Amino acid sequence: MTTTATPTGTRASTKTARIAAIVTMVAGVIMAIAGAATWFTVQGNLADERITVSEDADRFANDKVDGPFTAYQEAQMIEKHYLEATEGKTYAELDREDPVRQTAMTASFLRASLFTSVVSFGVAAMAFGLGIVLLIAGYGLFRLSAPDGAGPA
Repeated sequence: MTTTATPTGTRASTKTARIAAIVTMVAGVIMAIAGAATWFTVQGNLADERITVSEDADRFANDKVDGPFTAYQEAQMIEKHYLEATEGKTYAELDREDPVRQTAMTASFLRASLFTSVVSFGVAAMAFGLGIVLLIAGYGLFRLSAPDGAGPA
């Protein structure tokens, strides 16, 4: 009967690598789920507002604002329309007593809200993508750290 000695350090490093792999995969799943949940939450909230892209828009005219591209396009259209109403002046450039200053302020608020949703979509997509990358990397590490004889097929 022949026995093969396995150095204790090798067993410990294999166990550590497998634990790191599992933690990486769990983190990947959590990030992917969080990214998807964030995307669909923002999308649902935007859709609930029943905003449509202005009919004079170059892209997405009359489409529902429920995604990053339509939100960005409508923010651009709000800017175009409010600058027409203020004769090209921004909120900061208008006199405090100018009656269109309120229009400029409201437009700035709406644009900021739409840009916030655009950023939220981007962060959600990034979290989802990183989650998938972590899941794949963790799985690869898990397979590579398999005990002798049970490695990658």
